[in-house]
Amino acid sequence: MLEIKALSKTYSGNFKALKSVSLKIEPGIFGLLGPNGAGKTTLMRIIATLLKADEGEVFFNGIDIFQEPMKFKKELGYLPQDFGLYDNISAWDMLSHFASLKGYHGKNRKEVVENLLKTSSLLNEKDKKLGAYSGGMKRRFGIAIALLGDPKLLIVDEPTAGLDPEERRRFLRILLKTGKERITIFSTHIVSDIEEIAANMAILDKGEIKAFGSPSEYKARFDGKTFSIIVDEEEIHEIQENYKVLNIKMKEGKYELIVFSEETLNLPFNSYKATLEEVYFYHVGHKKELA
Repeated sequence: MLEIKALSKTYSGNFKALKSVSLKIEPGIFGLLGPNGAGKTTLMRIIATLLKADEGEVFFNGIDIFQEPMKFKKELGYLPQDFGLYDNISAWDMLSHFASLKGYHGKNRKEVVENLLKTSSLLNEKDKKLGAYSGGMKRRFGIAIALLGDPKLLIVDEPTAGLDPEERRRFLRILLKTGKERITIFSTHIVSDIEEIAANMAILDKGEIKAFGSPSEYKARFDGKTFSIIVDEEEIHEIQENYKVLNIKMKEGKYELIVFSEETLNLPFNSYKATLEEVYFYHVGHKKELA
């Protein structure tokens, strides 16, 4: 169990990145969803003990991570949003070096390195220099490093940002395969990533938790409350003026507006099954704008 209690963080200029954030996270893949600037990376860095909170506490399986950071770090694997690698070293040699720092030696180290490269789908590329790796390959190598020592808590911060669809899918499969057996916190602004692999989630916006629970639970709360209407471009503003528009989609040369209403809307509106994207826009207050 990871228990976060009333974490707050304010940066210079009185920018409040986190405002009394509290969460209880159990084993499995937990999605932390929010727009850029919501405070996700600040929260991840505080949990990883790389940044000090102004207020609050964090406990992991009874360990006060601020009071016993070295004991906690033995249980932690962390893949930051940005991380550097030595371009002129092969993946095998680099991971072997990190494994030795984790206390693996001899035959045991070789087995661990081989298994992690296999898990990250990089075993066939083990002798290639890291500088020749694509962005997606580097992210997969990063997850191999984070999994060294079989951590009980794994944190990955915006790991699929900037990846092409094939690499994104490959990374998510790796995370799904390795993340269920431990607490895995997956921070992202990409709604579909959370919908695909997270059993539970929280929506963070402007430093505050706006929602907490499972994606399916939140979508179910919108049953009977979301409707769609197909309009021409010149009609969009009128709908936005009179209804709570959560989303705007292109459909067959026109526009499909997804509307939230506590009351049933009749034709020309149609009932609509909300996706996690509509749930997200409802809570963060940002609807998809017309391009």
